[in-house]
Amino acid sequence: MLLCARQEVALQPRVFDLLVYLVHHRDRVVSKDELLEAVWPDVTVTDNSLQRAVSSLRAALRKGGMEGAIRNLPGKGYRLFVDSEIRQPERIDPKQVDDAVGAIGLARRAAAGQLWLQAATLFASADEDGRLNAEDLHQWALALQCLGRTAATIPILVRAVAARSEAGDAAGAAVDAIALSGLHFESGQAAIGKGWLARAEDWASRLDDPPTTALLLWMKSKLAAFDGEPEQALALADTAYTAVRYKDALNIEALSLAYRGFYRLCLGDTHGGLADQDHAAAVALSSTNLDPIMGGSLYCNILWAARMFGDWARADQWTRSYQNFCSSSGMELTGSCQLHRSEVLGIRGSLDEALARIQDALARLTSDAPWSMGDANRVLGDILSAIGNDDAALEAYDRAYTMGWCPEPGRAMLLLARGEAEAAHASLERSLIGKTWWTLQRRGILLAHLALVAAHTHRSGQAKALICELSGSPDRWPMPSIRALTNEAQAILALSRQDHEAAMRHLHLARQLWSSIEGRVQIVRLRLQISRLELERGDVRGAAAEVHAAQLLANELGSPKRVAECLALQRDIDAWQPTARRQMCG
Repeated sequence: MLLCARQEVALQPRVFDLLVYLVHHRDRVVSKDELLEAVWPDVTVTDNSLQRAVSSLRAALRKGGMEGAIRNLPGKGYRLFVDSEIRQPERIDPKQVDDAVGAIGLARRAAAGQLWLQAATLFASADEDGRLNAEDLHQWALALQCLGRTAATIPILVRAVAARSEAGDAAGAAVDAIALSGLHFESGQAAIGKGWLARAEDWASRLDDPPTTALLLWMKSKLAAFDGEPEQALALADTAYTAVRYKDALNIEALSLAYRGFYRLCLGDTHGGLADQDHAAAVALSSTNLDPIMGGSLYCNILWAARMFGDWARADQWTRSYQNFCSSSGMELTGSCQLHRSEVLGIRGSLDEALARIQDALARLTSDAPWSMGDANRVLGDILSAIGNDDAALEAYDRAYTMGWCPEPGRAMLLLARGEAEAAHASLERSLIGKTWWTLQRRGILLAHLALVAAHTHRSGQAKALICELSGSPDRWPMPSIRALTNEAQAILALSRQDHEAAMRHLHLARQLWSSIEGRVQIVRLRLQISRLELERGDVRGAAAEVHAAQLLANELGSPKRVAECLALQRDIDAWQPTARRQMCG
C-alpha cells in the first residue's frame, strides 16, 4: 500500500502497479512501451491510458509533496526521482519537543514553512502544558484547515477568539470570528455562522480598520448570496472592495473583487464579472504572502463561476491552477477541489478518473462542505450518464434533487436520450422557476438546453425564441458551450423542415465549438449525429469517417455507452455499403 503520514492513500490497481514498477526501476528511464506491457499485460491500450495513470499517481503523490517525483523525459519515457523531490520536514530533536517552549518554537517554524502536518502535531504537543498564546492558536487552526480537518479546527478557533478578546485584540478576535462563521456556514450550520458573524461585527464596530471591515462585508455578501439576495451580495462585495482598494491589503482586495465579479455574473453582467475575476487573480498573484485559506477561497470562487456558466476551457485552466496552489501551499486537496476537477474531466477528459475524483469528493464533502453534496451528486449523475450507467445516473440525480439541488440539465438530457422528451422539457422548465443563486448562475446553460429539448418536442416557437434570446445577447452569453447548444437546436429545427443542408451546417458548427473547449463527451455525441445524417443522405464515406473519429475518442474517454453506439452505427454502415453497390450495379 501507499502510506502518507501513516494513513493509506487509495490508488486504483493499475495506478498502484505503475508506482511499483517505477519504484523497482527507479535507477533508469522506463520507456512507454515497457510500462504499457508491464502494467497492462495482454491488454491493448493507448498512450492515453498511461498518461491518465501517471496523472492519477502524481495526484496521489501530491499528498506527500512528491508530485514532481515522476518525470517525463520526452521521447524516452518516465523515471521516478525520489530523494530530490520529497519536501523534507526539519529534523526534530526529541529532547527539544519535551520542553514546551521548544515545542512552541518548532511549531511556529513549521507553520512559517507551511509544513502543516508537522505544525499541527507540534502545536498539539505544546498545548498539553497550556502555554499557547492567541496567535499560536490561530496558526494551529490554520494548519488544521490546510490539512482538511474542519471539525478539529473549530474548537481551536473558539479558544483563539477568547484569548484575543481577553487580550483586547478586537481586530484579531473579529478575524477569527469571521473564520468561525465561514466554517459553520460551510458545514450547514447557518444559524451558528450568523451568530459568529454578529459577534465579529460587534468587535469590528470598535475599530477603524479597513481590512477587518472589508473581510466582514465579504462574509456578509456570501450569506446574502446564499439567502437568495444577489443584488445585496453585489453591493456588499463592492463596498468591501472599495474599503481596501489601494490600502495595501491585497489578499482581501482580491477576495472581495473576485466575489464582486461572481455576483455580476449571476446578475447578467458577464463582461464585467469576468473582468473582475481576472483582475482579482492578478492582484492575488502579485501578493507575496497569499494566505492559503484566502487563496483557496479565491481560486474556488473563480473556478466555481467557470463551471456554473459552462466556460469549460476557463474551468480547466483554473482547476489546474488551484491544484498547483494547493501543492505549493502544502494544503490537502479539498472535497470542493475534487468536485471541480471531476466535472471538468467529465466534460473534457477521462471518465474513469472523473468517477474516481467525484467519489473522493463525496467522501470529503460530508465533513468539508455538506451543503454541496447535492452538487456532487449532480456531477456524479453526469459522469455515470456519459459512461452509460443510466439507472445509477438517475439515482444520483434523484439524490441531488432530494438534497435541494437542481439536477439539470444532465437529468433532462438523459431523459431525452431515453425517449422521454416531454419529461425532459418539463424538468428544464421547472429548473428555471425562481431567482435563487443557483438558477441565476446557470440560467444561460439551462436556457440553451431548454431550446434544444423544445426543438426535439416540436415546440418550434419556443425554441426559436430561446435561440434568439441567447444568440442576441453575445455579451451576456459568449460561452462556446451555449453557442454550441443553440446551433444544435437550430439543426433539429432545420431537420423538421427537411432542410438537411442547414442541419448539417449547424451540427458541424456545434461540433467545432465543443472542439474549441475540448468538450470531448459532446464531440462524440455530435459526430454520431452527423454520421447518421450523412448515412441517410447516402454519403457512406463521410459517415464512416465521422464514426471512426467518434470511436477513437470514445475509447480514450472510457465510455462503453458511446463505444457501443459507434459499433452499432459502424454495422449499419457496413450493411449499407454492399446494398449501395448492388443498387449501382442494377
